[in-house]
Amino acid sequence: MGINRSKRKQQQWMYKFYKWRYRHLSEETYMAFLSIIVGLLTGMIAVFIKNLTHLIQLVLEWDFIKLFHHTLYFIFPVIGIFLVGVIAKYIVKRSVTDSIPFVMYAITQLKSYIPSHHTWSSLITAPVTVGFGGSVGLEGPSAITGASVGTNLSKFLHLNLKQRNLLLAAATAGTFASIFKAPIAGIMFVIEIFGFDLTMSSLIPLILASVTSILMSYFFFGKNILLHYEINQGYILSDIPIFIIFGFLSALISIYFIRTYHYIKTSFDNIKNEWKKKVLAGFLLGITIYFFPALYGEGYEIINHILTNDPAYVIDKVKFSVISEDFKWVILLMLALLIFKVISMSLTLSAGGVGGVFAPMLFTGSLAGYVFVLTLNHFEILDTPLPTENFVLAGMAGSIAGIIHAPLTAVFLIAEITGGYELIVPIMLVSAISFLISKKVLKYNIYTIQLKDLDVLPTHNKDKLAGKLIEWKEVLEKDLITITPDKSLGYLVYNVITHSHRNIFPVVDKENHFLGIITLDDVRQIMFNKDLYDKIFVRDLMHKAPDVIYYKKDNFQKTIYKFQATGAWNLPVILENGTYVGFISKSKLLSIYRKKLLELTSD
Repeated sequence: MGINRSKRKQQQWMYKFYKWRYRHLSEETYMAFLSIIVGLLTGMIAVFIKNLTHLIQLVLEWDFIKLFHHTLYFIFPVIGIFLVGVIAKYIVKRSVTDSIPFVMYAITQLKSYIPSHHTWSSLITAPVTVGFGGSVGLEGPSAITGASVGTNLSKFLHLNLKQRNLLLAAATAGTFASIFKAPIAGIMFVIEIFGFDLTMSSLIPLILASVTSILMSYFFFGKNILLHYEINQGYILSDIPIFIIFGFLSALISIYFIRTYHYIKTSFDNIKNEWKKKVLAGFLLGITIYFFPALYGEGYEIINHILTNDPAYVIDKVKFSVISEDFKWVILLMLALLIFKVISMSLTLSAGGVGGVFAPMLFTGSLAGYVFVLTLNHFEILDTPLPTENFVLAGMAGSIAGIIHAPLTAVFLIAEITGGYELIVPIMLVSAISFLISKKVLKYNIYTIQLKDLDVLPTHNKDKLAGKLIEWKEVLEKDLITITPDKSLGYLVYNVITHSHRNIFPVVDKENHFLGIITLDDVRQIMFNKDLYDKIFVRDLMHKAPDVIYYKKDNFQKTIYKFQATGAWNLPVILENGTYVGFISKSKLLSIYRKKLLELTSD
């Protein structure tokens, strides 16, 4: 009784709120207000995840542990992965899925609803993964947590699909902006990865969420950010051909990154025993990080030292003894870190660790730029040495553009990190070349390659996205009366036609397998001739359907194509084994499609 009374009271308060909202707030003002709330929450999420990760790392740096710290580089990541497995199995009680790919999946398949457990599960599992040395980033888990907060808030407030998408986008943009203190890059990330429309009504909430989230991050962290570098030396016109060449190299690195990740992830996915998978991947990860401790965690410290041309710091974080002035060994070490960062990231995620690919992507790009410019300067190929930091920044931009196919995000992130646009032209060149080549060679980026086999890829084409949002239960018609082929014409007239408001009748066998159809036109001229009632049977009148639609296999595009190819207005729906399910009407399908399209695009 107490619970019901509390629920009724809550409903009354919500009704009063809705009434007040419709009277006093326009939709634009309402969504702007909600985006500010989402921005505050996502800023707190980014702060919490980062602080918890640092706390775990700080504990693992205690003096009594530090005595064995290098040896423990092997065991720490394994412990973290097993802790995540225990948390997922016994606390979350379900797998903690990939971050950005799952948000994409939710947009197309779950109507932008993200299960509520994502509002807290990544808050725990991601810091454990990274804090214990998992070689992944925190951006993805922060993004899915923020997106889950946004969509669950929209569910609580009964928002429509367009509004849910807007809050999801605002939450993701706010999270990204908070982590890097880069509001424009956060907005560009949402537009390029999720394909949301950039209209004035959607732009303002994205801006408000990004700015609010950044202010929240500044409140807790001050001006201390992950990446920050002021450019000391710009580029000259003669550097442009070198940047163009480096754009091609960035594309190759991006292709290596995506293919290596996909190969390792797919190989481990084929191992059905989860704990066996964790042991094998964890063991290989432990060995990798033992020999290359620089791969431990996100890697932003390494990037910052690379930016300041301090290879000695990086060299100190390897198992091998290398002299920082020895060019050959420095280059080999940097190349090894570049190669094994992708492998260690893939092993972390394959073992069940929770994290994102953004930090490893920046790590790899920065090393590629550093190795490239160090080689050119060492062999004095050019008359004047090139500034290393310019190519390190260009390498990060090229990786973003090539690996996640987001060139605008790459350009604006580097511009906001450096606090200026001195390198905007070469950064744009490198990003464009890396994107075009990577896109040509690999149709899918590192996020969508995980979804390509599910036929649920989000798209910038709103027509296709509207089709993906149509559910079978919305279009499937089951009110047609079926009949078996052994029934007589009389039975068809008295027991089927007179009781049906439809002019088409599916013919099935006793096991409900679809055999064909009879239309009213097929019997119109003989249906009143009672002399034929016992002489003509359904098998004599039935004929093949123009085509069939396979239930939950044929998507919207295939279904529309079949309607256009046959000219039919109604087509039967069957299972792959031939079992009859129902019919789909072309007019009803198009009507629901137009409704979905309006939900996505109306302002």
